[in-house]
Amino acid sequence: MVQFITKGWTVNIYTFVNKNVYICYMKSYIEKFKGIHPGIILDRELKKRALSQRPFALSIGEHPQTLNAITKGKRNLNTSIALKIERKLGLDEGTLAILQTYFDINEEKKKLPQNTPNLSIIRSSLFWDTDINKIDWIKQSKAVIQRVFERGNELEINEIKHFYGTATINEAMKKIVVEPYTVYSKTEKKNAVL
Repeated sequence: MVQFITKGWTVNIYTFVNKNVYICYMKSYIEKFKGIHPGIILDRELKKRALSQRPFALSIGEHPQTLNAITKGKRNLNTSIALKIERKLGLDEGTLAILQTYFDINEEKKKLPQNTPNLSIIRSSLFWDTDINKIDWIKQSKAVIQRVFERGNELEINEIKHFYGTATINEAMKKIVVEPYTVYSKTEKKNAVL
């Protein structure tokens, strides 16, 4: 796969099929960075171009403290500053403002009460590799169902069945293929299936 960056925030990716055919598709940075504070993306872009924050802020007519707060994610990016930054960096108009909107939407979604199963029934040790309170139970339904059915007890399995319903569980369980363990003996060349 070869990657080319064109003007603005669009990436052309060419995938090799055979010696005469390449498939080209474009992926927008907006899709890639949706929900991330635009200041973090701006900081990354400034570093990539080897630009210092202070001279850049002064060149667009803003206070350096304002730009610093934006790049740290402590301050929202308003439309007028976004337009100045985009013009100066040669980005597509509205890119940073759209990223700010997606970030605001993501923050509002976090404030809404999350639809979760009864967490008093499900052990947090079942999800040892993540914080159980930060799991997106809808987006990560397949992984949650597989984890609970592989390692959970009867109460946890029943709670997951109640929360997701049989159709979602059946769809997620189709992906699980359980193969028997094979034990090999060093002395004998035969293998035993447990």
